[in-house]
Amino acid sequence: MTTRSIVPLRRMSSAQRVPVILLVSARCLPYSATWRGGLPLQYRGLSGDPDPRPSPNPNALPDPPEGDDATQQSFRAKWGPTLFKMFESAATTFASIAILGLVGYSYTRYYKHMVLQKIDNAFKPGDPYLELAGVGEDESSSAVHWVTRAEQDQIDAIISGQDQGHYFLLIGEKGTGKSSMIIEAMKKVGGDGISMFDAHGDLEIFRIRLGRALDFEFHEDNIGSLFSIRGPRDASALLDVERALNKFEKVALKRRNEGGRPLIIIINAMHLIRDDDDGQDLLELIQQRAEMWCATNLATVVLNSDDYWVYERLKQHATRMELLPVLDLTKDKAMTALANYRQRLTGQRPPHNILEEIYDRVGGRLAFLTRVAKADDMLATCDEICEKEKTWFLNQCWILGEEMDDDVMDQQKYASAAMVLAKALVEKEKDMELTYDPSRGYILPEIPLHEARYIMTRADFIKSYDQINVFTINSKAMVRADSVPMQRAFREICSQEGFDKHLEATLDRISAIESLGRTRELTIKDLWNKGRYSISMNSAAGQPLRNITFEVAARPEDTEDD
Repeated sequence: MTTRSIVPLRRMSSAQRVPVILLVSARCLPYSATWRGGLPLQYRGLSGDPDPRPSPNPNALPDPPEGDDATQQSFRAKWGPTLFKMFESAATTFASIAILGLVGYSYTRYYKHMVLQKIDNAFKPGDPYLELAGVGEDESSSAVHWVTRAEQDQIDAIISGQDQGHYFLLIGEKGTGKSSMIIEAMKKVGGDGISMFDAHGDLEIFRIRLGRALDFEFHEDNIGSLFSIRGPRDASALLDVERALNKFEKVALKRRNEGGRPLIIIINAMHLIRDDDDGQDLLELIQQRAEMWCATNLATVVLNSDDYWVYERLKQHATRMELLPVLDLTKDKAMTALANYRQRLTGQRPPHNILEEIYDRVGGRLAFLTRVAKADDMLATCDEICEKEKTWFLNQCWILGEEMDDDVMDQQKYASAAMVLAKALVEKEKDMELTYDPSRGYILPEIPLHEARYIMTRADFIKSYDQINVFTINSKAMVRADSVPMQRAFREICSQEGFDKHLEATLDRISAIESLGRTRELTIKDLWNKGRYSISMNSAAGQPLRNITFEVAARPEDTEDD
């Protein structure tokens, strides 16, 4: 509303104020407003403003009556464009949804195809594990195979796919050369149809390593995740392992239909899986797939472990599993291997007496022989290895004697049981007729597993001893020292002056602490004025045995007064 030529209302007479107020009010009303009498309200500006409403066309014809052709034509002219736009919008929406669905379906089919293609590529020649081990295209940088073992031919047959219908468990002490033989067999076939990775105690890390070996991303690279808000993981690690094995199974089935040999999956360091509920579930999952795949010649699973508990767990449900024990080298092979490796490194072949002395100190463990062959002073390195093994055993299992505190009783139970078993092995060695063969070398004393538990009076400690490489349990469930240097450490410790008394004092102290824990103190009070307590003892059948009476003893001064 404009304010031009507005005269204040207080300067107008009462007759002049009414028309002005009506005009102002009329301008504020909508155009459809009418007076009570049905007459339209006329608009007039305050100062000659034009009427904003369109003026009626004096030449326009009146609306046709209802029901005739003119009405229908007017209806079509009015609603036809609207219906066409509605149909156009619906068709556009339907086409957009159809195209989006087609693109999504096509991408899903393409993604699934690429997943299987990537897994198939993972089994082509050239496994990443060979590259990590230093076996690449450059032969000068590859590891030289300097010792031939009797187990190598059988492992070659497994890795090449000739030995089918079983899955295999390699078990042996740390450093015996299990992984080296597997890598050597993979090198001979160029890694064709083979995938190898290391196990881990954490299931999340295990699934990542499995995905890397199979080149499987667990659908984490799927673009469909961009259209939803979700957390980092939608499934457990064990379920992801199952999904990866399902995809691998499809690839193996396709290869078998094409006439290819079974694929090989090698899981190294199986002993690193924790012996808990999650670890046992993982072992059960792997074993189920291994049993099914080897029965249908889809794939061969090879497991490598340093500890006996993996075999003990798998044996419960094994029907097609074969066990391959890997032991230390015999004396003649160990000396030959050491001489060859030393000659390759230094160009000099050690004399026979030096080689024999080295074997007498460290035995036929490949890990020890490799370290000795690289050293400048080989005999000093042998002594260093023996000293380290002895120190390791003492740090883990030394006993504290009669003066030990109550708080260390649990640890001392663990340590004293190991010392008792070590002493039993030393005594067993003294009773053996043959402990050293000129051609085979050392024959370490062994005790059956059930007898070892009886000697220790504990059944749960032996598994942890195997894990820390103090004692070992072989494939025949026989307990012995983990290595020749460890057996030498047992001899030195048990032959120390006063060791038997020290061990006996420790065991007595443990028994005393346990006895105190089982003892209950009974306090009797309120025995004044000749008060007394009477306690009756009954047998298990309820028969009375004796009565014990507690009363206050008379003091000497009371007797003198009487």
